[in-house]
Amino acid sequence: MRQIVFDLETTGFKFSEGHRIVEIGAVELVNGAITGRTFHSYVNPQRDMPDGAFRVHGLSTAFLSDKPLFNAASAAPAFCEFLGDAELIAHNGIFFDLPFLQAELKAAQLPTLDNKIIDTLLLARRKFPGAPASLDALCSRFGIDTKARERDGHGALLDSRLLAAVYIELTGGAQAGLDFVRKDASNSAGQESSAEQKTTRQRPQALAPRLTDEERTVHLAFIEELGENSVWVQTRAFPSEVVAGPREGNVTKQ
Repeated sequence: MRQIVFDLETTGFKFSEGHRIVEIGAVELVNGAITGRTFHSYVNPQRDMPDGAFRVHGLSTAFLSDKPLFNAASAAPAFCEFLGDAELIAHNGIFFDLPFLQAELKAAQLPTLDNKIIDTLLLARRKFPGAPASLDALCSRFGIDTKARERDGHGALLDSRLLAAVYIELTGGAQAGLDFVRKDASNSAGQESSAEQKTTRQRPQALAPRLTDEERTVHLAFIEELGENSVWVQTRAFPSEVVAGPREGNVTKQ
């Protein structure tokens, strides 16, 4: 399964208030493992950069002035091509990243997305109710190195890489990326797979019983009180070796 972890940096919170995307970053996962394929593009928002947004990501109006516009081939169209039909993963993606991206695409008269999305913020809140669920908090919880983020601040590609690591931990940790799909097509016709050819190994020595003599005695006394038609006696629910002689017609010695 192919998934894309993505992040946006913007001039503010709402497209409807005149804010725009200034950076797009994305990381590819296949079967839950990071493949190394990424996407990154800065975007010229064609507007000023508010001080609050600049303090978050450090992208100035001057820096972005020569970057491609959102609808340039190397920006939004290339990003959408990179996405394909992959499942999307974003932190607060349902309420921020995806709606903002869709609004930008619509305004640029580009096709909007119909990809499914997983919101890691909601995922984390379900898994750790009441605990901090910011990207920084989750990185701290899982021991993910954030030194680059502390040094350089927010960045769409850096945050996508951190979020990919967080998502892997949220959904299975070190087991993520293991592919258990059987590849029977590689076997010759009529030949069993290697998994089917394996037989169960028997223990070289049986495990010692964990039932004490006192527990056996108490159980036997309990069975005696139930009578010959007891389901305990009929189904031999207690090992035959502890029964003090079979009951004729009800218990068959094995």
